Amino acid sequence: MSVEPAVHTSSADPEAREPGDPPGRTTWASLRPLVLRLHFYAGVFIAPFLLVAAATGLLYAGSYQAEKIVYADELRVPVGVDELPISQQVAAAREAHPEGEISAVRPAPEEGATTRVMLSGVKGVDATHTLAVFVDPYTGEPTGTLEQYGSSGALPLRTWIDEFHRDLHLGQTGRLYSELAASWLWVIAGGGVVLWFGRHRARRKVRGTTGRRRTLSLHGTVGVWAAVGLFFLSATGLTWSTYAGQNVSDLREAISQTTPTVSAGIVSGGEHAEHTQSGGSGDAPGEDVGLDAVLEAARGERLSNPVEIVPPADASSAYVVRQIQRSWPEKQDAVAIDPATGEVTDVVRFADYPLLAKLSRWGIDAHTGSLFGPANQIVLAALTAGLIVLILLGYRMWWQRGRGSGFGRPMPRGAWQKVPPHVLVPLMAGVAVVGYFVPLLGIPLAAFLAVDIVLGEVAYRRGRRTYAPGS
Repeated sequence: MSVEPAVHTSSADPEAREPGDPPGRTTWASLRPLVLRLHFYAGVFIAPFLLVAAATGLLYAGSYQAEKIVYADELRVPVGVDELPISQQVAAAREAHPEGEISAVRPAPEEGATTRVMLSGVKGVDATHTLAVFVDPYTGEPTGTLEQYGSSGALPLRTWIDEFHRDLHLGQTGRLYSELAASWLWVIAGGGVVLWFGRHRARRKVRGTTGRRRTLSLHGTVGVWAAVGLFFLSATGLTWSTYAGQNVSDLREAISQTTPTVSAGIVSGGEHAEHTQSGGSGDAPGEDVGLDAVLEAARGERLSNPVEIVPPADASSAYVVRQIQRSWPEKQDAVAIDPATGEVTDVVRFADYPLLAKLSRWGIDAHTGSLFGPANQIVLAALTAGLIVLILLGYRMWWQRGRGSGFGRPMPRGAWQKVPPHVLVPLMAGVAVVGYFVPLLGIPLAAFLAVDIVLGEVAYRRGRRTYAPGS
């Protein structure tokens, strides 16, 4: 993966066309300057965004383990003999913290872990967050409170790093930086791989080389090994981005591949009152079988730990109990339970998810480091560290390529005129389609082309021809 400025094409270039060259070689010889010019400019101008995303991603990869250490007093307790009924644990949490409303309850998922009672509408807590009250499941004693965010239950440290990685704490506007980085990462990685194998650099060795050649060899070797992981990070990062992510969601909806949700409406007067899984208000109906019976009914449907219980939103809604394990194998089954009778009214199994819904779930969880636990987080840390090294090596090559006091120069303009029409037309059509669905790739690319054409025309009219020789 090289952010290497190109040199002018000459007859000495081994990629130049020779009489009798096979079509594949001549096609690559015409495409290479385009790929190299795009890779150069993308590497120079997009790399700062990638560098920030990689650095913050490296922090996030370590945040899971850091969270366990920093919040050990709230998360862990000595293992007792028997756990109290979940209703008693919730009652103890409410006695200590009567503010707000119960939005969800997460029973202790394993021995020595605490139960979480999440409260919404608490003064001083972000409206998109909840206040988690941690309760010792053996004694019912609260062990502390922390602000919590998201379905993964991120606590303050991980939440801060997550938001820093996602939007630099700049809100919706800040999300454009991460989408721009994800939109271009696969292009830069793909271009680098193509250039590497197109020039047979996979056969070159780092040992014995010096200067820019050594930097190039290191850059290419690291890039080729990391390419698959970088493609994955780019693709999964785009699935929940602002614009490209919405296009992905629209596509999944159009082909019936959305993630199914359990219906939390209960029959009342012959009609269903629909309620999504996002949360309840804690205002249960007058007749309520209670949390213990609800949890027992969910266990009867094979919903093992870890689970989350969402109380009814109103008198016409059911409890929702869903599994929340994001590590392999994933547990994402969910059931709705009538609060008046304790009967299961709806069931959704992860095994029945459409294929794209499963792939999306697995992709996001692998991207965030939860799918395979610590091993996943180590791989993410290695990938993000590798991307940082690639960027630094790329800029070093750019500097080393410079002449005198200047920086390295890109491939001259006009190389596209050498591309055969039967290759250029489908290529342009494909770029247009991808650019439409990934706008933060398409818009900057169109802007670059427009500026490049205008500057080239101005230079041409002033007698400083900058187009590729022979064009």
